[in-house]
Amino acid sequence: MRVRVPATSANLGPGFDTLGMAFNLYNMVEMDFRPSGLVIEVEGLGKEFIPTNETNIVYQSAMRVFKLAGVEVPGLYMKLVNEIPLARGLGSSAAAIVGGVVAANCLCGGVLGVDALLQIATDVEGHPDNVAPALLGGFTIAGMENGKVRSVRLDPLSGLKAVVAVPEFSLSTHKSRGVLPANVSMQDAVFNVSRTAFLVAALCLGHVELLSMAMEDRLHQPYRCSLVPGMEQVWQAAKDAGAMSAALSGAGPCLLAFAMQNTAKIGQAMQATFAQNGVQAEILVLSPDRAGAMVV
Repeated sequence: MRVRVPATSANLGPGFDTLGMAFNLYNMVEMDFRPSGLVIEVEGLGKEFIPTNETNIVYQSAMRVFKLAGVEVPGLYMKLVNEIPLARGLGSSAAAIVGGVVAANCLCGGVLGVDALLQIATDVEGHPDNVAPALLGGFTIAGMENGKVRSVRLDPLSGLKAVVAVPEFSLSTHKSRGVLPANVSMQDAVFNVSRTAFLVAALCLGHVELLSMAMEDRLHQPYRCSLVPGMEQVWQAAKDAGAMSAALSGAGPCLLAFAMQNTAKIGQAMQATFAQNGVQAEILVLSPDRAGAMVV
């Protein structure tokens, strides 16, 4: 059983812990039963950091599905092929978790529905903003209600591209969350509510003229600037080169710029500005993935 899972970007500016989008960069999870024991093979990005024992997050996610489905597992074989950079803000952990739950569910005969899989993935990840688009594809709005995940999937603007600058250094979500304040002002909260509403309209109804304003944020990005050298300058360089808007991707350190054209010019500007701040960065030009996790 082989499952393909897309990369994701969460927050998208103002939609902190709520909005997410899937992109056409993928991890693969191959899984099958074996007579006994656990065998995990890893290829691709970050393979030297990924455990091949029972602490592996793909394995742990899969075992939750097997337990809920009431399926005994004598042994398990897994092969992980990773294209999504680790700890860069492109949903590598979400892809691992979703790959594990979807592959395990397929081995169980698909007994669990999408809602159950999303709940399991969220319970493992801790929040749904990345796992929702990884599972469902497209542009998602996700949140919690009394411990239960609620999610809506929407189709993003046709022709939209994301120019992503991937810095050479990693940044853990734990460290990135550690710089955030415990409380924010009512003024900042209202600011983000308005921007989030405009962003949903811009991405789903095609109001591209709103995107620059709609991706402004006061809840998390201003506090994370110190963690990504040159962050605001890279955003400005992207906009000057023709991007409609720019933001931190997830918890960072990747920076993302939305555009319909001039992607090469935008990428070069972002890369050059990062270099001016002493950071080497790779440029990816990605399109929204509309399928989500799927068996291939």
